[in-house]
Amino acid sequence: MLRPLLLALALAATPVFAADVWKLHPDAEEKADVPKGKVTEMPPWVSKSYPDTVREWWVYVPAQYKPDGSAALMVFQDGEGYAKLTGSWRVPTVFDNFIAAGVMPPTVAVFINPGHENASPKPAGGWKNSDRSNEYDSLGDKFARFLLEEILPEVEKQWPVSHDPELRAICGASSGGICSFTVAWEHPEAFHKVLSTVGSFTNIRGGNAYPSLIRKTEKKPLRVFLADSSGDVDNQFGNWPLANQQMNAALTYMKYDVRFDYVEGYKHSSEHGGSIFPDALRWLWRK
Repeated sequence: MLRPLLLALALAATPVFAADVWKLHPDAEEKADVPKGKVTEMPPWVSKSYPDTVREWWVYVPAQYKPDGSAALMVFQDGEGYAKLTGSWRVPTVFDNFIAAGVMPPTVAVFINPGHENASPKPAGGWKNSDRSNEYDSLGDKFARFLLEEILPEVEKQWPVSHDPELRAICGASSGGICSFTVAWEHPEAFHKVLSTVGSFTNIRGGNAYPSLIRKTEKKPLRVFLADSSGDVDNQFGNWPLANQQMNAALTYMKYDVRFDYVEGYKHSSEHGGSIFPDALRWLWRK
């Protein structure tokens, strides 16, 4: 009798996890009657802010774009994965559908990879580029200034966009998530909207300070979408699920416009974030 009882107790204590797989969101499906935007691969960028590095980047321009400076802007860290028409994110397709439906304004997207040392062999994926942690996990406004002083002026040589921070969003996952928050935190006059999934708000390079900073700093005009899961990383730098819960608690305490999507299961990946990406965009761009 004891063994069945122990087995029953063990089963009762087992947590029930969400499906650990990416699911294609209906708003991420290509529709034949929706005008398609164009993704342009830009020449590799040699940065002045981060000397001796080079990076790949792409720009999406919607079919409805007008060159009058009225278009919205959204910047994506680790841009290579977001720019694809396959995979977890499928940003061009979601943008096509949402812009056509009026869910979001005509929006130019900038997909940018982290820098990589010129002298080092090129890794298989941009998220493995050598300067990623230095650029993404560091606090302060260096990366923000890189975007505002180098990349966006280059974009506007061909595609002028709005300078209204309400029409500017920034997005990333993992270290790209904390980077996106840092850019808006340091320069709210340039970005009001942040989308972070599995954000690395841990002590890689001091990011664990954010919950305390948020509580002690005058509220900034930011709208923040956070997403994480119970199966995210727990290592020497901190606990990712706990760090994201603390971020949400601090932002909520300070009465920010914040939403936190948290689920059981999933690992440190784009599976959950990609599955809810259209829902996150709908919330982020709501009026």
